[in-house]
Amino acid sequence: MTERQRVITWQDPADGVAAMPGMSGLEYLRSMMGNTLPPPLMNELLNMTLVEVDQGTATFTCQPDESHYNPLGTVHGGLVCTLLDSALGCAVQTTLPQGVGYTSIEIKVNYLRPVHAGSGPLKCVGVVTKPGNRVAFAEGTVTDASGKVVATASGSLLVLPIV
Repeated sequence: MTERQRVITWQDPADGVAAMPGMSGLEYLRSMMGNTLPPPLMNELLNMTLVEVDQGTATFTCQPDESHYNPLGTVHGGLVCTLLDSALGCAVQTTLPQGVGYTSIEIKVNYLRPVHAGSGPLKCVGVVTKPGNRVAFAEGTVTDASGKVVATASGSLLVLPIV
């Protein structure tokens, strides 16, 4: 067996969490992209990067590798689902005012083709289809390096005050 190793470093997310209530969702995400505030550790663990945000949309990239494989030797669907859930959630977050957050209520993912370590980088775009004060709706698409769609999703997210 060939051994692989991966070293993970990250910034304490407490600074970002503390700053969030005083910023709009779009300001908060842009601060993460500009390295003013730290991104979630999950992004580092899964090789995900928030690369673009605008009102009602968020785009992530992800470089899959063998550490994302399931027992069958393909990228686990959970990685693709997490990528989609993140893009849908951040797209909704861009529409939210200061002091307001969200949490996923449900997500439905359609897996259209397998993903391998060589499939990336993956690009995932989330778009708000209906903003809301109580519930918001979004859709997302994941494409591989060749531009083929590998998965799609739709989801609903609960809008709530940040405590």
